Amino acid sequence: MKKHAAAVLLLILSVVMIPAVPACISGKTDSSAEDAEQTEEYTTAPEKADKQPVFSAEPYKVLDIVSGKVLEVPVRDYVIGAVCAEMPANFGIEALKAQAVAAHTYAERRRISAESSPDGELKGADFSNDTSKYQGYFTKERAKECFGERFEENYAKISAAVDDVLPYIITYENAPIIAAFHSMSGGYTESAENVWGAPVDYLVEVDSRSDMTAPHFREKTAFSREELKAALEAAFPDVKLGGDMKEWLKVLTVSDSGTVLTAAVGDMTVSGGDIRDALGLRSASFEVSVCGNEAEITTKGFGHGVGMSQYGANAMAADGKSWREILGHYYPNCIISGN
Repeated sequence: MKKHAAAVLLLILSVVMIPAVPACISGKTDSSAEDAEQTEEYTTAPEKADKQPVFSAEPYKVLDIVSGKVLEVPVRDYVIGAVCAEMPANFGIEALKAQAVAAHTYAERRRISAESSPDGELKGADFSNDTSKYQGYFTKERAKECFGERFEENYAKISAAVDDVLPYIITYENAPIIAAFHSMSGGYTESAENVWGAPVDYLVEVDSRSDMTAPHFREKTAFSREELKAALEAAFPDVKLGGDMKEWLKVLTVSDSGTVLTAAVGDMTVSGGDIRDALGLRSASFEVSVCGNEAEITTKGFGHGVGMSQYGANAMAADGKSWREILGHYYPNCIISGN
């Protein structure tokens, strides 16, 4: 069903563009809603870590896209900066720890990828601070700008969380996993196969119904006839849209998790992800309603939906779950490994 499955698989394996939107610019707010009822046990990662060294303590090489210089960033500083950028500081401490391990895992996988398949654009770096391509990362100075008067409190909290879990990453078959994460799911996380066209054993659908009570879980976006026509024709130049606006955009197939797999745009069939990109939607889990000369699209969740839900992790932390239980739930069948 996917036309470019091979290319997408390479994309997944290189771990590009999997993080969530950086916390400071995503409009995320404190998750004050109670956790939804859970009906199944969490799959917990083993308490004993793999004692074999699985990652390097050498500093990460980060290409600064502003200066063009390759910076050497100590592992601890990088993971702190990644958590600052990727998760709200007011989330629970166990959620922050889970995010730290996921961020560390992401960086390790990128380092290995850069060593085996160097990207000339990175100028010898492991990755860059371009958040459109890689995990978010704040320097201490950027964190000060973001946190403002709460910098000392927030930075200390995140640093403490990182220090508690810094020796650990998540592995599968003795390699760092694709540590995908997103802001909130549509109630169940999505499989990598449905989103990126290739299966990954541990990136599968899991229950995350607590997301349904997160702030802005459902969002409605209205498009006038002119706005919708312009956006669809810009994204799909060869599309033919008839006179009936109700035929311009129709959902065709939906996954068990609620993600739109295929949709009809005029005379074309595209993916839900294509629609998300074309219309700037919060997720590919959406419904379309047309009334007169206006279309209203209602989305559920925020992000690609694969891997760890950050709001789900926060709900689990509020329910007394540990960072190990959070990671074990969202990345089933994986191992928490440490040096």
